[in-house]
Amino acid sequence: MRDRAVTLEVGWSKMKKNSFHPETNAVHGGRRLEKKNGPLATPIYQTSTFEVTDNEEQLRATHTDRFYTRYGNPTHTVVENEISALEGTESALLFSSGMSAITTSILSMVKAGDHIVAQRDIYGGVTKFLSSWLPRLGVETSFVDTNDIEQHAAAIRPNTKILYVESPTNPTVRIVDLERIAALAKKCGLISMIDSTFATPVNCRPAEWGIDLVLHSGTKYLGGHADLICGLATGTRDLIDQIHTVRTTLGCAMDPHAAFLLLRGIKTLAVRVERQNENALRVAEFLSKHPQVTRVHYPMLRDNPQYELAKKQMAGAGGVVSFEVDGSGQDACRVAVTDTVPNAQGGFAAAPEAASDFEAAAEAASRVAARPARPARGIPAAAVGAAARAAGERGRVRASGFCWRGSGKPKADRRRRACSTTVGTRWACHPPRHSRDSGRRGHGGQDRRGT
Repeated sequence: MRDRAVTLEVGWSKMKKNSFHPETNAVHGGRRLEKKNGPLATPIYQTSTFEVTDNEEQLRATHTDRFYTRYGNPTHTVVENEISALEGTESALLFSSGMSAITTSILSMVKAGDHIVAQRDIYGGVTKFLSSWLPRLGVETSFVDTNDIEQHAAAIRPNTKILYVESPTNPTVRIVDLERIAALAKKCGLISMIDSTFATPVNCRPAEWGIDLVLHSGTKYLGGHADLICGLATGTRDLIDQIHTVRTTLGCAMDPHAAFLLLRGIKTLAVRVERQNENALRVAEFLSKHPQVTRVHYPMLRDNPQYELAKKQMAGAGGVVSFEVDGSGQDACRVAVTDTVPNAQGGFAAAPEAASDFEAAAEAASRVAARPARPARGIPAAAVGAAARAAGERGRVRASGFCWRGSGKPKADRRRRACSTTVGTRWACHPPRHSRDSGRRGHGGQDRRGT
């Protein structure tokens, strides 16, 4: 990754020139370090409104973070400063969810008659928004292959406004060449937007490669504790101001207490992501040597075709590992239904608690391979079994790195099924990314990335 000292004009305050490492920014980036005797823990401004003494003061406060929390809040400002410091951007904005950050940002940039170019391999909820909801507003989207820059260029029209990408992708962890995407967008006068949730600013800072607007579901890595829902957008001040106007109208601002929880999570972001990078790489290396695994999707593997690109623009590939298994329908059912992972002897071993336990798991494989299958938690056995059988009929099942915690029986007409897990947790079954109801809760939509 590139090291760069940046002058930040973030939130509603000006910060000093910032040349700190990501680890320091994660802990102190949102606070003004030159201030003395301030609270070490950021106060929670749990209020909807702020007191003013006269009309003139209210007019002055209207465009600050001390007017009305739907417009802004001092706790929000600290977190937004922190995000800007981590991403190396001018400004940032918090939202009540990752999807509200994405949809509000897109809505602020387009109008009826406009056009968007987006890669196909993006989060299912965004696919549904682009393909089902925006057409009702007169906005059309062309979907193109993730890594085909010529296809991106060919899809651009005179009325195209946005070039939308996701990197790394969910769940196959494909990497997008951000430098080429940014260059194409600038050449054609487009706004480049990226969902960088799976990267985090610790592993990649897209703004350094020329991307205009960076989006995150803060629910995942940034929050880190599975106890809040949030999203964020960060980029140039002009873009963030434009998005802020729409957010104020739509009302999808973040709760101040949730903002405090997000800030708490960010303080440990650097150390968590570093360990996740290490664990995921060990898992990927283990799986790449397994005789029943036909393909492992993890760009930091040296034999991955995107290895050089990943090393160029990322410090690590994150905690998601996706892989494909060859075998019979029975094998697919055993992967999907039991709390197991495949082992080097061709059986299935109990899911290890950490990457360092994989050697022991392989040794214990013969003892646990024949155990009775147990349903994954939170999902009816019939739904899991149907999904696994469908995958097995195709001779392949895909596993990826986040646990889908929905429920409900998948529709019978879906042709592909998959199973997923977090590193060191349990298996569960989820429908594919682009199913017809990919935006519905419990059917592979917003819960696909886990809690």
